[in-house]
This record gives sequence, C-alpha cells and structure tokens, in this order.
Amino acid sequence: MENKAPFFGARHVQCILLFLGAAAAFAQRANLSVAIVAMMDKNSANPNFEEYQWSEQTKSYLLSSFFWGYFVTQIPGSQLAHKFGGKITLLLSITLSAILALLTPLSVRLGDWQLLCALRLCQGLFQGSTFASIHTILSKWIPAEERSSLGTFCYSGMAFGTVLMMFVSGWIASSTFGWPGIFYFAGLISVVWGFIFYFVGTNTPSECKSMTEAERLYIEAAIATTVKPEHEQAIMKTPWLKILSSVPFWVVLLTQATYAWGYWTLMTQIPSYMKSILGQDIQSNALMSAAPYLADLLLTFVFCFLSSFLIKRSYISINVSRKLFNTIGFWVPIVPLILLGYMRADQSELALILLVIAVSVNAAGNLGFLINHIDLAPNFGGVLMGMASSAANIMSLLAPLAVGFIVTDAVRIFSIYYLYRKLTFLFNGLHLQKNVLQWRIVFYIASGMYFVGNLLFILFGQTKIQVWNYPKRQSTTA
Repeated sequence: MENKAPFFGARHVQCILLFLGAAAAFAQRANLSVAIVAMMDKNSANPNFEEYQWSEQTKSYLLSSFFWGYFVTQIPGSQLAHKFGGKITLLLSITLSAILALLTPLSVRLGDWQLLCALRLCQGLFQGSTFASIHTILSKWIPAEERSSLGTFCYSGMAFGTVLMMFVSGWIASSTFGWPGIFYFAGLISVVWGFIFYFVGTNTPSECKSMTEAERLYIEAAIATTVKPEHEQAIMKTPWLKILSSVPFWVVLLTQATYAWGYWTLMTQIPSYMKSILGQDIQSNALMSAAPYLADLLLTFVFCFLSSFLIKRSYISINVSRKLFNTIGFWVPIVPLILLGYMRADQSELALILLVIAVSVNAAGNLGFLINHIDLAPNFGGVLMGMASSAANIMSLLAPLAVGFIVTDAVRIFSIYYLYRKLTFLFNGLHLQKNVLQWRIVFYIASGMYFVGNLLFILFGQTKIQVWNYPKRQSTTA
C-alpha cells in the first residue's frame, strides 16, 4: 500500500527551522555589509557614535575576512556533521557565531579594524559547518520528489536573513542604538533561534516524537532506496578518491564557485554601490539594498511551486528541472548586471530595477546546483556540500578583495582599459571609488562567472545517484 504524506507535517516544521537557521546565519554575514556604511560616514547615521576613516582596501579586508575562516572549516565541519549528525553542528555553528556578533561593537572599540577583522574570521570558522549540516539533515528528512521545493525553501532563508538585515539596518543605525545595534540585532535573533532549535530540531525522523506514523512511514519508504540506515551510516567511510575523481561532483563544485563570486560581489557591495554611484543615504540605501533580496525571496517561492508542479506532473525530469532552473538563475541576470555598469547617479530608479532582476532571478539557481549534491550522493550530501562550499568560498573571499582592488587602483586598471580603447579620452572626471567605469569591470567579471558556471552545468551536470554513494557495496577497502 502506498504511504500518503500529510499536507503539512513534521518535515515541514524541520524545514522551517532550517529556513530560520539559514536566515540567522546570513543576518550575521550581511550585518557588516550594511553597518560599515554608517561606521564610515558619520553624517548618514547616528552622530553619537564614532566614525572610522578606513580606506576602501581596509573595507575590502573587513568584508572578506569572514570567508578566510569560513573556508578553513568547510570540510572538517562537513565531516563532523556526517559523524555526529547535523543538529549539533548547526546549533553550535550559528549560536557561537551569534555570541561573537554581540561582541562586535566592543571589538571595534578596543582594537579598531584589526580586531574586527579577527572577530569576523572567527565567525567564519564557526559557520563553516552551517550548510553542510543543513544538507546532512535534509538528506535524512526530504524525499527526492520534494527536494526541489522543500530543500530550496530552506536555503531561501539566506535571502530572508539578508532582507531582514537590510530593512532594519537603516532604522537601527539612525536610532539611539546606532550602528552597534545592527550587530546586537543579528546576534539576538540567532540566539533565540538556537534556543528553539535545541528543543524542536532533530537529526532524523526516528528522533522526532511529534510526527505521525503515516508521515514517518512515507519518509522512510521514500528515502530507503538512497540513504543507508542510521546504524550502517555511522560506520560508512567517506570515499574520498572516488569523490575527487567524479566529473559530476567537479561540475557542481565549479558551478557553485562561480555562483559564489557573483552572489557575494552583490551581497557585500550593493550598499557601497548605492552610496558611491547612486548617492543614497544610509536609510534609503538600506531599503534599496533590501529590495532585490525581498524579490529574491518572493521569486524563490514561485520557482519552488513551479518546479514541484512540473516534476510531480511528469512534464520534466529532475535532471531537466535542475538544468532549466540553473540556466534561468545564472544566465538571465547577466544582461542587467552588465547594464548596471552604465548607470549614473540620476538613474537610481533604473539601477534599482536592474538590481532587483539580477538578484531575484538568481534565486532559480538554488533549484539547480544547490541541491545537486544530495542528488549525486544522499549518503554524503553534507560532505559534498562542505567540499564544494570550500571551493566556493575561495571565490567569496576573493570577490570583495577584487572590488577593493578595482575600485581603489583606478590608474592601473584604467590605463589598461583605455589603452585597449585606443586612448579615446584621458581620465576625464576620474573619481576613484565613485567612477562608474570601475564598477563596470566588477559587473562584467560577475557576469562572466555566471555564464561559464552554467555552461559547465548544462554540458556535464548529472542527477543520477553515483555508484560511490554505496561504498560498502563496492569493496571493503573503499
């Protein structure tokens, strides 16, 4: 007899918790991107708090420092999640990082940008296991036919956390709390989430006491063919050599890396772009910066519904769905990104529309590469996510540094640029960080990354479960 899944059940509760966990994690990441505008411009925020005269290069160090630590703990974090379960690693990842968020204003006061940079690095170290933990939990809870919708819903928490942070940052920075309140807000909501997740979150359906027997049977029957039973999984060794020689895995790794460059270029630099090119103050800056991510969040639900509808009605296969939505998410934003490089200060409305399109449509990629790790190897979904995230976060680290280099070192960059253009004019009105031509290079690079990443995914990406997902069945030495 076919097991019927309840319309709303325990698996949905777990997904909501993962959604909120991703939101808390990203609120902690996005807080500096919006707060740093107020920290470096006393006139645009609360004048009672200190202003810091940091250079663009120093700012790029601060915005990228989180990823220095984040890169280091990706693979170790995924192994811990694989061994001990995703709940404990996710809980520690977000709550320990939240404590450091609460200490951020004090660290700046005591040690200026150097101590802030060190603190952000430590936050990255703690959060290194975040998404490997989420992948590990999803692989135990979500059947394949619901993976596109529910899995992507969980990761839409990234956009929600970003929207929330950008929406409230302008008000907080201009209130009696000042820019320190931005960090206190991100830290407090993360601690509250951790308290709830400790009591309600679980690693597997077998640990959940509040679910119905019908739902438990539905999940166990659907996942039994792809994931090893819990007692076998505990002794399953990671087939490192087979993973590293797998073409489908390398494809998803490279796709994720190119996505990270484009996503984090926009995530960390939109507030600065709004201020330097469009001349927006901190309050309107925050609202305008949040608009693309609000659209991202809304479109994610649309894409989830559409993907689920197409797959359940058998209009398209899972493989076609992954590549279709990945293409929408990667290639559609290319045109608005390139056009952003041609905006002027008096075109802020058009620039905002282009940003909304570029960022929001990018959400479709989450239904492509982002859950492809579990397609390839449900038993090692968290491990694959950790490895791919490690590579992706090299890009996340380099992207803000590249912006700092391009926007600061104008003479070198544009000497080459204008030489190529046969010196048609000589630096007329060149203002270093406010020159739109510098941002044009930034957006061209991000567009190129998106194009190459999706091309690889279309040509070589797969959704078939790989043989090395079952290492014990191959040999005792795997």
